[in-house]
Amino acid sequence: MLSIGKLEFGKFPVFLAPMEDVTDPVFRHMCKHFGVDMMYTEFISADGLIRGGKKGLAKLEILEEERPVGIQLYGHLIEPMVEAALIAEKANPDLIDINYGCPVKKIANRGAGSGMMRDVPKMVEMTKRIVDAVKLPVTAKTRLGWDEDSKNIEEIAERLQDCGIQALTIHGRTRAQMYLGSADWTLIGKVKNNPRIKIPIIGNGDIDSPQKARQMFDDYGVDAIMVGRASIGNPWLFKEIKTFLDTGELLSPLSLYEKVDIAKKHLKISLNSKGDRVGVILMRRHFANYFKGLANFKQTRIRLLQANSPEEVLQILDEIQTNFGANL
Repeated sequence: MLSIGKLEFGKFPVFLAPMEDVTDPVFRHMCKHFGVDMMYTEFISADGLIRGGKKGLAKLEILEEERPVGIQLYGHLIEPMVEAALIAEKANPDLIDINYGCPVKKIANRGAGSGMMRDVPKMVEMTKRIVDAVKLPVTAKTRLGWDEDSKNIEEIAERLQDCGIQALTIHGRTRAQMYLGSADWTLIGKVKNNPRIKIPIIGNGDIDSPQKARQMFDDYGVDAIMVGRASIGNPWLFKEIKTFLDTGELLSPLSLYEKVDIAKKHLKISLNSKGDRVGVILMRRHFANYFKGLANFKQTRIRLLQANSPEEVLQILDEIQTNFGANL
């Protein structure tokens, strides 16, 4: 059984990865409905948070029905990160997660996110300061290393554990890979099976099916898995994975009618939370994936992604049920 602080999970925990412009309370609501065990906010800039920026403060919103939820922070300076962690703690999340994995150029090149992997002493000092400052459990998310020639995750895992983090998530790519190529879980497994490592190790990267989820547990012995991009427009993936892990049963694929109904529910929650205009816009990323694989769908998808009003979106969703009414 996996434990992080006072949080306890079952035998095969499945987490939702923090994703910018994706894992807002609306999407987290949908994923929770389909059985995800743990979720995270979008990542929050420490600099923006301590300045009282509206975007960062809005990301602190956590609803009771979502729990457990972690707030993820990133930054390249130690003092602002410590201050941001104290602010985040007041929002009463279940844990604080430090982002040492974001590969985006404007973040990594200034030393934040995965850029911190090139300065391990600073990473260690930042982590220790945050752990000492807050009362909540502190976890971290990182990658294998900066590039193919500097895969230092084994050293980093030991040193972060010694700082007092209570779990480590490892994405199976280097920063240089961004999201290209296949995730390499070999080093994730080596970290997990290192006799010195006592904290939970959570594996992340390319989990897009129930079978892949089970394989990662079986082959690498991780304590939990984290699902990211495969869940966008596909929140029911968590139910498929959890059912297979718990029972060995593969659920039947959703019918198109069921997918449209889920899309409508997702839209309704988005509208209630964000208002008509923003609620529709924020759904576009998900609509691009809800009906992936549907034949002759290109023009309808374009219309769906260009629609600006709830009425127009609902009309198109009704048309999808009528005109493409068959199982995918």
